[in-house]
Parts: sequence; structure tokens; C-alpha cells
Amino acid sequence: MKTLPLILLAFLLVLFACNTPKKVNNQVQTSALVIILEPEAEKIIDKNATVEVIAEGFSWAEGPVWVNDLNAVLFSDVPENKIYKWTLDDSLSVFLEPSGYTDDTANFESGSNGLMLDGSGRLILCQHGDRRIASLNTDLKTPSSLFTTLADNYKAKKFNSPNDLHIKSNGDIYFTDPPYGLPNDSAREIEFNGVYKVNDIGEVTLLVDSLTRPNGIALSLDEKTAYVANSDPEKVVWYRYKLDSLGNFTDGSLFFDATHLSLTEKGLPDGLKIHKSGNIFATGPGGVLIITPEGKHIATIRTGAKAANCAFDTEQKTLYITATDMLMRVALK
Repeated sequence: MKTLPLILLAFLLVLFACNTPKKVNNQVQTSALVIILEPEAEKIIDKNATVEVIAEGFSWAEGPVWVNDLNAVLFSDVPENKIYKWTLDDSLSVFLEPSGYTDDTANFESGSNGLMLDGSGRLILCQHGDRRIASLNTDLKTPSSLFTTLADNYKAKKFNSPNDLHIKSNGDIYFTDPPYGLPNDSAREIEFNGVYKVNDIGEVTLLVDSLTRPNGIALSLDEKTAYVANSDPEKVVWYRYKLDSLGNFTDGSLFFDATHLSLTEKGLPDGLKIHKSGNIFATGPGGVLIITPEGKHIATIRTGAKAANCAFDTEQKTLYITATDMLMRVALK
């Protein structure tokens, strides 16, 4: 009988820990530093720029996107099946739940991952649990979990778990399909991890089937080149592809090899975005790598934790970064 209070106390402590609220935390700074490797990087970011943790306490933060109409950044908490909204007045709230798995049974890493706005301002989601690319059917100011499927299969086989995406100016959606959101291997219907595009009438085209772990994806400013991250610890690289007249991939080549960085730094190639200068901001070993279109590594924004993805605000004066359990920001020039 004497041990009962101790057991009860332990239970209550665990219960409290599991229900600790997510926190807005704009006063905490990481030990991150901006490492300038080439002078040209200082045209984009100051060497003394501070990386701030503005919210924390998530399971795995991913897929940030800036929404000007909300004056806010939206981002996924993948395992929790939620999208959060952080606004410039330092408020944090659940924007959407469920976000990527709409069944009523449990699933591994079931929520949304990559998010992006299309040309009409609709929110387009990579949904792990539902294994599809979908659009949100409600207004962003009054969201609810109503979705339209844009693509959920290739040749009548379900996707693995669409991870990240880029929307071309003509409306084509380019996306990657690694297995990270599958509950187990037996659920897999497609034997490879592909990169695809889907057009505005739902036609799905396979672009690449040879990458081990395709993850982040982005098109160059002129939409003639695609960059794809490969989040494989055995192949820590980014690839580059030319786009033909139909928007399909040709002339694939190695863009940047980060094997040497992965030996000492946390993280793997993950989400990436293209800056208005044409440089690539790519999450990977050490934080966010700034890489020129020629493949020269010119700077690293160190995050002190595994960086998952990033996004610019409208004027590209701020970079938002999701890193493990945190949402961060850093000022740009």
C-alpha cells in the first residue's frame, strides 16, 4: 500500500509531460551561427544574423509555408496529424486537425507533411496517412478538414506517402513519394520511391524511379531545372534534372554531395526552397545550406538540431525553418 502514492505520482508526471502545451518562445535563441563560406553569401544573409526559436514542443515539425492573407506561417506536425499556425503577433494555434489522415484508426506518422499554396491561393497538402496529394476545400480563415484528392495512385497502386511538393506556374504539382509515412512494409503497393507530377486534370506522370529516398523538391526560378533531395544516410546528396517541353525530367546529374558534412553534422537532405537570387536554401547536415545553382556551398545557417524544411515570407526578408521539435526564423537581407 505504501508504494501506491509513488506509482500514482509517476503516472501523473508522465500524463503531464505528454500533455505539455506547445509553446511560443520568441525569447529563446539557439546556439546557431551563420557560417559564411563565400563572400557572395553576405549579399543574402548577415554573418551575425540570429536564429530564433519562435515555437517549440512539437513531435516533428515540417512543411512550413507563409500565408500572406493570414500574416502567418503554417506548418505540419507530422506524427500528431496537425497543422499549426504561428502569426507575427507571436500567437500559436492549431490550424487543422486532422491534417493528413482522416480515418479513425491509428497510423504511423499519419499527418500532413509538405504544404504549398497554388496559384489560386488554395492550400495543397502532401498527406502521409491518406497517401495522397490533396487540396483543402475550405477558406484558410475558417479551416476544417475537408479535402479533395488530386492524386492518390500511380497505375492503380497507392502512393507510399507523398512527402514534399512544388507547384509549377502552369499548375502542375511535382512531388516526392518516399516510404516514411507507411505503417509497415506490407502496406507498400509501389516497390520504388518515386518522383511524380500531376496535372490539373489528375494525370499522374512518373518522373524518376531510381532514387533511394527522394524528399525535398523545388524548381528553379525559370522552371527549367528541378532539384531533388535524397534523404538516405548512405547517399547524402541532391540531384538536378532538366525539364523538357512537357515538364518531364531529363539529364539527371549529381548536384551536391554532402557526405563529408554528414560525418560530423546532424541531419540529412530534406526540404528546400529557391531564393529570388536563384540560390538554393536546402535543409541538410548542419542546418540550412545555401548552395548556388552551380552547386557551390556558400553558407550554412546552423540550427543545432536536424532541420526538416524551410520557407520564405512574401518579401523574402525572413526565412522560417522547421527543425525537429521547433519552428525557427532568421532575418535575410
